[in-house]
Amino acid sequence: QVQLVESGGGSVQPGGSLRLSCATSGLIFSLNVMAWYRQAPGKQRELVAAITGGGSPNYPDSMKGRFTISRDNAKNTVYLQMNSLEPEDTAVYYCNARRSFGPLRDYWGQGTQVTVSS
Repeated sequence: QVQLVESGGGSVQPGGSLRLSCATSGLIFSLNVMAWYRQAPGKQRELVAAITGGGSPNYPDSMKGRFTISRDNAKNTVYLQMNSLEPEDTAVYYCNARRSFGPLRDYWGQGTQVTVSS
């Protein structure tokens, strides 16, 4: 069975950094586009970053270049380096996998809480 497990969340002061990890199993990792989403209370889930199986990243303009997504296909793991964190970054961060071929199918992790406050 497919499993995505996020880790690395926690509490940090404004300006601090966190590195999130998403360990996957049960899928052909290299054939899945991986992404990080986040959802703050009262807001819709939004895309933070995505990365293709070949390692090409993509970021929404709103991320301001503070986040970096990467993947290690040998470890079936995707990462999100978060720098210069702001209180507005407080949210539950979710790992997402979408296979590149065949019927579209999304897999989601349970999420990890990131809290940025003084």
